[in-house]
Amino acid sequence: MKIEIWSDYACPYCYIGKRNLEMAMKGITDKEFIEVVMKSFELDATASSQVTGTTPERIARKYGYTSKQTMQMIESVTEAAKNVGLVFRYDTTRYTNMMNAHRLTKYAEGRGKGHEISEKLFHAYFNENKELSDPQVLIGIASKVGISEFEVREVIESDQYALEVRQDEKDAAHLEIHSVPYFLVNRKYAFSGAQPSGYIKETLLNILDEEKEQLEVLNSGMTCGPDGCKI
Repeated sequence: MKIEIWSDYACPYCYIGKRNLEMAMKGITDKEFIEVVMKSFELDATASSQVTGTTPERIARKYGYTSKQTMQMIESVTEAAKNVGLVFRYDTTRYTNMMNAHRLTKYAEGRGKGHEISEKLFHAYFNENKELSDPQVLIGIASKVGISEFEVREVIESDQYALEVRQDEKDAAHLEIHSVPYFLVNRKYAFSGAQPSGYIKETLLNILDEEKEQLEVLNSGMTCGPDGCKI
């Protein structure tokens, strides 16, 4: 089974959804047959590389919320994160352009460290309120998964992996994905949003069972083996 997840590091529900998937997979005995692939999705590709305002200001402006409504939304998101064991400082996140973070993730995937760095990037943004457009921040995060400063600078100071990020976004547009997180399983089944771990587990188990049934049907035709042929 292959699970593709479109997400952005600035999306709180993407981090919550990621954790819910991980919790769901702990209860699946066949999880060694599940491949999880992270896909890039920029909520705002035009965002500045510098912090231009606070998170409450950005939320209020985007949704037309009052100060009270804004804080209620922030508290709701923070509580949702707490329920899955995540500590969010959502009201003080430092929003910037995420392209470099996505490109670095693509590079790390090639080193077999994609999931590790993805977790640390989410944590850095929501828990530590780091600016993920800052090369020094990315260097520090990458060093925690064994990627050197030289390697990170080589990626950031070029346009390496930009095409891979854009391809993920083109795929999202083709699939009519307009919001994240978005989970696509075997390019056949999809669900979106930070769904509860129980729902995800049940969904994945149902898909695994269905895939097994299809395999059994495909394998039930006429065959020949060492002991003879079956009709």
